[in-house]
Amino acid sequence: MLREETPMAEERARLLSPLQLAYIGDTVWDLLIRSRQLWQGLNVRHMHQQAVSLVNAAAQHRALRRVKAELTPEEAAIVHRGRNAHPRHHAPKNQDPADYAAATALEALIGYLYVTGQEERLLRLFRLSQEEETPCPQ
Repeated sequence: MLREETPMAEERARLLSPLQLAYIGDTVWDLLIRSRQLWQGLNVRHMHQQAVSLVNAAAQHRALRRVKAELTPEEAAIVHRGRNAHPRHHAPKNQDPADYAAATALEALIGYLYVTGQEERLLRLFRLSQEEETPCPQ
């Protein structure tokens, strides 16, 4: 992945606040979503419409649910810290607070994996998070 600095040691990355991790994780998530759309050959208008539907709190909450069972104990701890982080602002009016907290948790995880140079793991979880949910048989 693109980065100016060498990957951060996990011990140092764990000292970052979950909001710092979510700050960078939000951008990495957005880049992954938009890159996937570009490779799909969508035009710009469709890419934007799809990005808006995938880069929001509710979509990120669904993505987190898809990967949760695959997380290592260390990753689960990062998610827990991210979910419990308290930004200095409330969730936007159009976002459910539970979705917003889960989105912050996912972004913190993505940020942690990015800053520590765990690109293969990050991409594995990203791909898993984007798999379609199969409905339960009735």
